[in-house]
Amino acid sequence: MEKTIGPIEERQLIMNRWNIEFAHRAAPDYFQTFGLGFFEYLQLAEDIGSEALPILNCGMACQFNSAEVVPLDQLEPYVQDALDLIEFANGDINTTWGKVRAQMGHPAPFNLKMMGVGNENWGPQYIERLKIFTKAIKAKYPNFKLINSSGTDPNGDRFDYLNKELRAMNADFIDEHYYRAPEWFLKNAGRYDSYDRNGSKVFAGEYASHTNNGAPSSNRNTWRAALSEAAFMTGLERNAAVVQMASYAPLFAHVDGWQWNPDLIWVDNLQSFGTPSYYVQQLYSLNKGTHVLSMTQNNQPLIGQDSLYASASWDKASNEIILKIANNNNQAQVREIQLDGVKKLDPNAKLIMMQSDPNAVNTFEEALKVSPTEKKIVVNAKTKKVSLELAPYSFYVVRIKTL
Repeated sequence: MEKTIGPIEERQLIMNRWNIEFAHRAAPDYFQTFGLGFFEYLQLAEDIGSEALPILNCGMACQFNSAEVVPLDQLEPYVQDALDLIEFANGDINTTWGKVRAQMGHPAPFNLKMMGVGNENWGPQYIERLKIFTKAIKAKYPNFKLINSSGTDPNGDRFDYLNKELRAMNADFIDEHYYRAPEWFLKNAGRYDSYDRNGSKVFAGEYASHTNNGAPSSNRNTWRAALSEAAFMTGLERNAAVVQMASYAPLFAHVDGWQWNPDLIWVDNLQSFGTPSYYVQQLYSLNKGTHVLSMTQNNQPLIGQDSLYASASWDKASNEIILKIANNNNQAQVREIQLDGVKKLDPNAKLIMMQSDPNAVNTFEEALKVSPTEKKIVVNAKTKKVSLELAPYSFYVVRIKTL
């Protein structure tokens, strides 16, 4: 933490993790300057109204590369760095690091609530280091939340071992990552239906649908990929009691300087465009409810029946029912939705739709080719029903006001 604050010109230059990672697109001049250090990061989160979530090194290098580890008897500086960061973010101006923050122009605390310890680390070496971090941080900051790694994959021996160990530790959050084919996302839309509601919570910390099995040079941000993510996210919303945070990854890519594909937003030196996945994420972000509602077909959650995936919520602030429905079928389907448990409905509702050819992509020239459109629809307020014609390969958000 200390090396990322202070005068920018004095911050240490280090080689970036991705400097020599990809043979298909080497970047030998890719370095990390810490021009955006922890202070700037915390300011950015505050400015855009977000909760900061820094991820700290747990004393283990990437296990796909050198796999170096800090001996346990030399781990103390890494643990102290985590404690120093919390004090820098939250400490009173009379504390050592709170005073430094105040001198940098921010006397008020940032109110940091959580951090990650390790990223995509696995195995017993990770667990034994994590326990040391957890004990030290919880002793000083008992209400501070820690995000723990479940490795690189959503299943297999690594995941099974970590998931068992972390739950035995009563981990606050388990960080699950999945870069998988669209078919995996469709198949796993019910993944969290059977998770323990009272156990550790899940942070879907990195995910994206990859159309070519994860080969970065050949993946594309297609509507097929985005639609599978929309379908999967109905399961995240339905299980909000378990999955309390989710984050598509990566966020940005430069058209002439990328190493990883797909990405959410593409830029060049003059302009940018959002991918179909960006608009799916946007629709979920702007249409969150406060309470999960049951949405079923034949008394079962809609998880692939007739290639339909759905979730429902209620927004207490606006008194609206919010429906999300993904049709992954190549045929149009008509559904009449019965809205039980409400006394009165506004007959005028809002429908937001995305639909396109599965292989369609957005570009600088056609930035909105796959993007949402909005229209008004009519609800039968007397029968409390709404009829929807679901186009092939489409995603819908419907907002219905209760009176």
